[in-house]
Amino acid sequence: MSVDAISLEVFKNLFVSAAEEMGVALRRAAFSPNIRERLDFSCAVFDAAGAMIAQAAHIPVHLGSMPASVRAALDRFSDFAPGDVIIVNDPYHGGTHLPDVTLVSGVFEGGAPVFFVASRAHHADVGGMSPGSLPLSTELYQEGVIIPPIRLFEGGRRSDGVLALITANSRAPHERIGDLEAQIAAHRVGEARLRGLIAAHGVERLSEHAAALIAYTRRMTEAAIAALPDGVYTFEDALESDGQASFRIPIRAAVIVQGSRLTVDFSGTAAQVAGNVNAVTPITISAVGYCIRLLSGEDLPVNAGCFDPVTVIAPEGCLLNPRFPAAVAVGNTETGQRVVDVVLGALAQALPERMPAASQGSMNNVTIGAMVGGVQRVYYETIGGGHGASADGAGLSGRHSHMTNTLNTPVEALEAAYPIRVRAYGLRADSGGAGRHRGGDGIRREYELTAPGVVTLNCERREIAPYGSAGGSDGALGVNTVIRAGGAERVPAKWTGRLEAGDRLVIETPGGGGWGDHLP
Repeated sequence: MSVDAISLEVFKNLFVSAAEEMGVALRRAAFSPNIRERLDFSCAVFDAAGAMIAQAAHIPVHLGSMPASVRAALDRFSDFAPGDVIIVNDPYHGGTHLPDVTLVSGVFEGGAPVFFVASRAHHADVGGMSPGSLPLSTELYQEGVIIPPIRLFEGGRRSDGVLALITANSRAPHERIGDLEAQIAAHRVGEARLRGLIAAHGVERLSEHAAALIAYTRRMTEAAIAALPDGVYTFEDALESDGQASFRIPIRAAVIVQGSRLTVDFSGTAAQVAGNVNAVTPITISAVGYCIRLLSGEDLPVNAGCFDPVTVIAPEGCLLNPRFPAAVAVGNTETGQRVVDVVLGALAQALPERMPAASQGSMNNVTIGAMVGGVQRVYYETIGGGHGASADGAGLSGRHSHMTNTLNTPVEALEAAYPIRVRAYGLRADSGGAGRHRGGDGIRREYELTAPGVVTLNCERREIAPYGSAGGSDGALGVNTVIRAGGAERVPAKWTGRLEAGDRLVIETPGGGGWGDHLP
């Protein structure tokens, strides 16, 4: 047996197609609009040692974090057996935040696992102190049910006790059952696809090409790094609130390029904070890995080889490597975005013509919980904004950027599922930063509640604007407004409160930074 360029490309697409087919099955079977409509999930294929072979083109923040969950599952269960499915959401065991629930199952040959498949889906509510499980928390225990690596299925038989424990901690238990069953369906598809590949090509040939694909990606990553001039490039940006108080929370990075190796050192970043913006290390690794992928001019495969030439240093106890049980609810969504801004800002010193200005830098998290007919409905959405401009042209408007790759919830689906009416939805004119190339515009979305509900917002870039590059202007700050019968009130970036039927919530997301000196 041998590997050549043609066979490598063929097997690369075979592995990716298995992950993609898992994603199609998950979307079709999902119960919640967050998974079915917004596509807030990822699927991937792993080798027998737990190294990622292929990930479908889903969520970038899962790039470096889902492998950590697989590793935690394999470390916990050395007796992994056919029919077992491990479930985990604990951020301190490879997760990101509690709503992201990961399942891991094996593909066996001769009684031994030869591949693993995994899925991660954002469940709209897993308990905690506010609907949507992204509260203004001060410890992990307040954020929802914590699931360490445990067996959801053992030998093909579901643990009804484990499932009951999970659903008992959710405000929408039937939705949790439906979405978990959708993940299981996706696993069955992935397992069947890989068993078909084993039957057609044999384990040895598949494993040989999996290893070759990881090695190929490693070489491509090394080549992309080697194209950078050697040196140390530093940059600092900051978060503006931890949900408990508004204050500057610096994230500092030194990007060190030495030949084909790259180190990103976050020493000097703020210590972990009391509130919910701490980010566990797999999120930081994901963000750095995403930035490295941007350096490659080719279609870099997504697998374990992306990370081999890269070292990430995040001192224990800092914002990017907090100690348990620090709150982490939006370290995934908000802090991960800022890590990208910082790393790209540092890389812009090495490649000023290739790196863009800052994009909106927030996922603008909105969660709304309301009772309808005695049933709790929990809505979750992240809202797009402006992309940063670059030397190549203007930034895109009204799009998700960087660490998220989700869609929006269509207005029709949103209004059908929740006691919410969308009063306005469109681009926020002239919110992109000026420059030779203008930053993309943000979004303005206005909700009206048709039943009383509890709203929680977790946003950024309401006080510290997305930066412009090469002389371009910063993007516009985001704005959150609540409109009641008594008038309009601007509310903070991170806020929770009760709205009555007829009250409105207006989210105006940030624009992207401009690039280049202004034209005369």
